[in-house]
Amino acid sequence: MTPAVSARSVASGLAAIVGGAPVLDDPAALEGFAVAGRTPRWVVTPGSVEQVSGVLGLARDAGLAVAPRGSGSMLGLGFPPTRVDVVLDTSGLAAVVDYSPDDLTVAVGAGVTAGALAGLLATRRQWLPLDPPGGATRTLGGIAATNASGPLRARYGTMRDLLLGVRFVQADGVVTWGGARVVKSVSGYDIPKLMVGSLGTLGVLVELTLRLHPAPEFEATWLARFPTVEHARACVARVLDSTLQPSRVEFLSATALAACGVEPAPAALAISIGTVEAGVRAQGESLATLVSAEGGKDGPAPERFWLAYDRALSGADAILSVRALASELASAIAAIERAAVDEACVAPSIAGSAAAGVLRVGFDRIDGERLTRLVTRLRETLGAGGGGVVLERAPRDGRVAVDPWGPLDADELDLMRRLKDEFDPGRTLNPGRFVGGL
Repeated sequence: MTPAVSARSVASGLAAIVGGAPVLDDPAALEGFAVAGRTPRWVVTPGSVEQVSGVLGLARDAGLAVAPRGSGSMLGLGFPPTRVDVVLDTSGLAAVVDYSPDDLTVAVGAGVTAGALAGLLATRRQWLPLDPPGGATRTLGGIAATNASGPLRARYGTMRDLLLGVRFVQADGVVTWGGARVVKSVSGYDIPKLMVGSLGTLGVLVELTLRLHPAPEFEATWLARFPTVEHARACVARVLDSTLQPSRVEFLSATALAACGVEPAPAALAISIGTVEAGVRAQGESLATLVSAEGGKDGPAPERFWLAYDRALSGADAILSVRALASELASAIAAIERAAVDEACVAPSIAGSAAAGVLRVGFDRIDGERLTRLVTRLRETLGAGGGGVVLERAPRDGRVAVDPWGPLDADELDLMRRLKDEFDPGRTLNPGRFVGGL
């Protein structure tokens, strides 16, 4: 067959699998589905697990590369894939499969958004405490695939802690289970944890079974300002060593505070506590004492603060995800700020979980060359203490010039390579996009 006939055959085959639903192949429209700068040839939106299986079976037989897609909010993460023929849009998998309020569990299609699920759970005063940036519009499958998290990780952990089971389709089209509601599983693996953060390189998530929590009866947020980052870090240590049970403990730099539209300070902590109202108020009084002991001043956070915080870095040209020990928070932030000054960068916005030592650093008006030098320097500085830097978003020239993931232990990389060989030997799923070019 000629290439044109082959392309028509693939398009008609995909359309047949998804029941005649449109298969997007218009070049102009396809640009909006580019994955880390690579534009696909087709976009297909299956409406069932069986249709996902059919798409992957066709892709395997035709030698096509497939990129799973949720809301599309993290398509710039990772290496540019070596090939993208088909983007498999999971938004059609938007059903709530099973909800058991008494058991505090729910099973949902991977295309269900966190916001849609929150609306359902609110009727029973329950919630899924996951709040990554832009979380309301992000699909739960995408949140799992990227292991995205937000301020609530301080109390509730991440998707790894809330995911009980998964249903996914392997690269050859075989439907597989792991964890809760197991029908067919892959022996020897903790499949739910394996899928979290795998970026769709081991299988296409189609269903998730999740652990829920009762929604807090009452919640309040305080904003504590400090004269230095070290004072803020010391206060975090006091809070974590106390009897307080905060839901969120977030650090904000002066630039991040400004981005949230609140009065700036050299450093600040946003701390939420959620339980019964009397308990919240009592813990708030104890918190004020801890803040004052470290030279800080606290007060109620502005109304809708967390909405502003969620959007604070949304417009940044480049975003780094920086990991460091919570005890090394001040030195990590100092290293970031020194590197930014040395590279003549606009002052970055720094915000993130002070309790977990996970920061997001946003840069504006930065080119690829400066970004490469800055990331290289930070990896050398923070790596000695067990920290790391992942390039979450970057201009195209920066994404190509620097490894977005950073160095990985040789044994760990070998294990990941062997997993890829077992789950996707034909390199059908997101080839080249993950750590080590997997």
